[in-house]
Amino acid sequence: MTDSSSKIARPVLVGLGMMLVAFNMRPALTTVGPLLEAIRKDTGLTASGAAFLTTLPVLCLGLACVLGPVIVRRTGAERGVLIAILIIAFGSGLRGLGGLPPLFAGACIAAGGIGLAGVMLPGLVKRDFSENAGLMTGLYTMVLCLGAATGAGAAVPLADALSGWTWALASWAVPAVVAALAWIALVPKQENGPPPPRRSSLWRDPLAWQVTGFMGLQSSLAYITFGWLPVVLQSRGLSAVEAGFVASVMSIGQAPSALLVPAFAARLSDQRGIAIALLALAAASFLALVHGPVGLVLPLGIGLGLGLGGLFGLALTIVVLRSRDVTSAAGLSAMSQAVGYSIAALGPLGFGFAHDVFGGWSVSAGLFCAIALASGVFALGAGRDRKVGTSLTA
Repeated sequence: MTDSSSKIARPVLVGLGMMLVAFNMRPALTTVGPLLEAIRKDTGLTASGAAFLTTLPVLCLGLACVLGPVIVRRTGAERGVLIAILIIAFGSGLRGLGGLPPLFAGACIAAGGIGLAGVMLPGLVKRDFSENAGLMTGLYTMVLCLGAATGAGAAVPLADALSGWTWALASWAVPAVVAALAWIALVPKQENGPPPPRRSSLWRDPLAWQVTGFMGLQSSLAYITFGWLPVVLQSRGLSAVEAGFVASVMSIGQAPSALLVPAFAARLSDQRGIAIALLALAAASFLALVHGPVGLVLPLGIGLGLGLGGLFGLALTIVVLRSRDVTSAAGLSAMSQAVGYSIAALGPLGFGFAHDVFGGWSVSAGLFCAIALASGVFALGAGRDRKVGTSLTA
């Protein structure tokens, strides 16, 4: 292969590899919700314990993001992604041992791998696809949403086919191993030049905090939905299979907006309006799923998916758009996801506790809307046409 053809082929291969990695960045999280009632029945897990099961992985995801820039500097982005996907595979497989300790440990380990991969992918987009950042962000976000949908929809059928929830959860190690094997070919045999220079900290930059707040709060909406929507729907009379199907349809509904919103938002100088519209769609759809007619759960699930998928794709796009270069993209990605996912972890926990304390789902649904409102406040700052670090010395 000539040098020119190699330069053309490598970004294509990196893009395909990113899609395989992205597919594995949600099933470890979305497969638990549809099986939560079966897990509780089999293990005696309380509602509060279930809230922690949906919260701890998100918290671990956020904490792992802190390590992302360190790993990139020491190993390079490609090796870092390989490490991340192997961690996802290990954590997913660990859940097959059965019992609560392997379930909690495996979920947290897999979430740590997801956090590492999530920090590194925006940097690869900025490095290899800077002129098509919106399109590439949309593509891998769409595939990520399809992975989430596949996990949610296949959870109960896999549990039936494999005689229990343990093997159904552990089976998601297989696609992660496939992605790792494919990604190995992209890891350079030696470092590609010196590590990127350090930049001044973004922790004193108001715009970086606004991006972080938007990332975290919109993510909280998604993790509440992943963890609790199937339980809410079962409480309204749907079977576990039906609730899992609605959750899967909701995740599939994320795909088109996750693809189209980043590409559209990247063409705009200001993303505030689209952020507010998507937040309103998500909040209204969730309220209707909790209180509206049961016969409309499928179209309402699609509406919720469109809102959440668009928000996630928009948040990732804003990280790239607000960054000046590859280094600031990695730093902003790490900060927004590390702090943001730590904030997001409180959403599922608060949602479950509100249900325990007040009974029913009205107060929990009100909490969902309050988080959406707070996310909108941060979006008003994060969506402006500015760059992080402009007030800081390099």
